[in-house]
Amino acid sequence: MKIAIVTDAWEPQVNGVVTTLKATTEELRKMGHQVTVLSHIGHKTIPCPGYQSIRLALFPAKKLIRDLATVDPDAIHIATEGPLGMAARRWCLKNNLTFISSYHTQFPEYLRLRLPIPTSWTYAWLRRFHGKAIYTLVPTESQKTRLKDNGFRHVKVWGRGVDTKIFNPNNPKTLNYPKPIMVYMGRTAIEKNIEAFLSLEMPGTKLVIGDGPDLAMLKQKFPKAVFTGRKSGHELASWVAAGDVFVFPSKTDTFGLVNIEAMACGLPVTAYPVTGPKDIIKEGITGAMNENLSLAINKALTLNPQTCIDYAQQSSWSKVTKTFASLLHNGRHSSPRRSLFDHEYMDLRT
Repeated sequence: MKIAIVTDAWEPQVNGVVTTLKATTEELRKMGHQVTVLSHIGHKTIPCPGYQSIRLALFPAKKLIRDLATVDPDAIHIATEGPLGMAARRWCLKNNLTFISSYHTQFPEYLRLRLPIPTSWTYAWLRRFHGKAIYTLVPTESQKTRLKDNGFRHVKVWGRGVDTKIFNPNNPKTLNYPKPIMVYMGRTAIEKNIEAFLSLEMPGTKLVIGDGPDLAMLKQKFPKAVFTGRKSGHELASWVAAGDVFVFPSKTDTFGLVNIEAMACGLPVTAYPVTGPKDIIKEGITGAMNENLSLAINKALTLNPQTCIDYAQQSSWSKVTKTFASLLHNGRHSSPRRSLFDHEYMDLRT
């Protein structure tokens, strides 16, 4: 198939959405598909409010449609609900073309943390956005249930994988910090609830790996914690592998890709018993969940790291991408496309 993936989240951003789309694109190409990622690159952009490092495409419709005309895809995946995603959705609906969408972020909850906007309003908008998709893809069964409870239809599970060539226990960094070393990696942002972790009164070292809008504030508020800033690739994995336990304090993630990356490095995972972690963590085996994070950490520290590694190695990007490709195949266009692309392109030129 010729596949177009439209996404507002792409490099140089570092987050679970970008990691997922990059790995999926690579696996689809290994399977013989022709994949084009249509992102903010090449568009005029503005910084996202609250996230200066994230660039959003400004009035992207004309260029996006020209790019889609060039690709002439058999299937379209709209990965995000930003300016590019909205433009692609409008164009598909105008031309009676099918598409599948995905729900990566609990946006209603994220937005409510920043602004006094009821989550019901945001869910209503998201139902409208995703309602025309053949499928809306989510990473876990509990997220599927959550969306269906909020009125979403045609929700399918598309899981997540881990690159064990990068994330493994083989090359831990030497850290001369007090034990146990409790690790967080990811964005340093309000929705990640990192303060709940850093506020814990526990012996050992709290290690925060990552960058984001709250980094300076967290450094000032928690001077005893160790902040590494942004790390990536094998260097990131070496920092994680040097830890004793992974702490995932977020209550708003749909999955938490970092959880299985940490397991692959040999770290049991601790978290609140919420959507995402409860789909990933095998309680008392690969981690521990508790509303009291201190109790969860103490329990996780008694677990076998090798069990975590073995569990993570079962989650391959190849396996989950086959599911994605199958769903794309079901949602591909059944009618001729070229005339529609040509007509739209001519409309733009006149």
